[in-house]
Amino acid sequence: MPVITNIDDLKRIYERRVPRMFYDYAESGSWTEQTFRDNSSDFHDIRLRQKVAVDMSGRSTASKMIGQEVAMPVALAPVGLTGMQHADGEMKAAKAALDFGVPFTLSTMSINSIEDVAEHTGAPFWFQLYTMKDEDYVRRLIQRAKDANCSALVITLDLQILGQRHKDLKNGLSAPPKLTAKTIANLMTKWAWGIEMLGAKRREFGNIVGHVEGISDASSLGAWTAEQFDPSLDWTKIEKLMEQWGGKVILKGILDPEDAKMAAKLGADAIVVSNHGGRQLDGALSSIRMLPQIMDAVGGDIEVHLDSGIRSGQDVLKALAMGAKGTYIGRAFVYGLGAMGQKGVTTALEVIQKELDTTMALCGERNLADLGPHNLLVPQDFCGRWQE
Repeated sequence: MPVITNIDDLKRIYERRVPRMFYDYAESGSWTEQTFRDNSSDFHDIRLRQKVAVDMSGRSTASKMIGQEVAMPVALAPVGLTGMQHADGEMKAAKAALDFGVPFTLSTMSINSIEDVAEHTGAPFWFQLYTMKDEDYVRRLIQRAKDANCSALVITLDLQILGQRHKDLKNGLSAPPKLTAKTIANLMTKWAWGIEMLGAKRREFGNIVGHVEGISDASSLGAWTAEQFDPSLDWTKIEKLMEQWGGKVILKGILDPEDAKMAAKLGADAIVVSNHGGRQLDGALSSIRMLPQIMDAVGGDIEVHLDSGIRSGQDVLKALAMGAKGTYIGRAFVYGLGAMGQKGVTTALEVIQKELDTTMALCGERNLADLGPHNLLVPQDFCGRWQE
């Protein structure tokens, strides 16, 4: 067993083990990937204030996200195709999250279905909804999440139109992978992945196949999906979706203070400051750079979470110190899943929690609730270099 000291250790194993098209699917952004890179690098511009001669005993990373007790304020973000990163990936990730004590969010575009995850975990999880033109399908999807006892609906707002990701097009991304000469050559070097995948419960989109008329294979599924994302999604439709759900709602994809105010006005339980991991609008500012403006706009009106760019417990601490009440990891847990399955997801969470706990202590704090701007050194132009 290799010694894992940080998330990058898992990433290196993940790259060796998983087919290139699925590695590239996770480890890429849209267009030039500027925002994808900035999401992580902008965290590096923020420094920490060290404090000494303070009582560091009795520390805790425990917190709450939308009223739910969590071992640390880090949820597993919704990631499509997780079940192609590792056999039964969504079920394994959900079980790791449950055992660790953090929320798991299942993507609409998952391989394992809502019902698969519910049966495997036997506990509530969050479900992420992409809005589709097929309103009957969306209605039934919401009902399936209710029937599975999902405890929150995460509505993604920033994928009305799909941002172009060059690597996916060049790789011919599909689930299961199409057997071209290039794909076969790569799969031959990933035999362990392939053997496990042969025993997987599913290898296609479990929330769609069997639930949409006329969808029977990868080609029909791809055509349906490409034309189904709803470009007409607006605040009126979002409000109707919230009413259909009738439970706790998190609105994901907020990157503008005015949008944050609208989300608060609708009565959402939380928003996620997110640019979809740099996979949609390339050139948008990083999530962490936009967080202060959004906190100024709605910090007292709605619970604010942050997604995109988190690769360490220090990143989590910086987001919390800037006002966020929760954070999400996507790529960080996918690296662990692809590297070592359920154990890898647990390892990723353990790494982040240890980094969070140690950094909090060295900053002179014992509880996450006590974190604030006083723990950070933020560049003077971090939020204000751009003219409006």
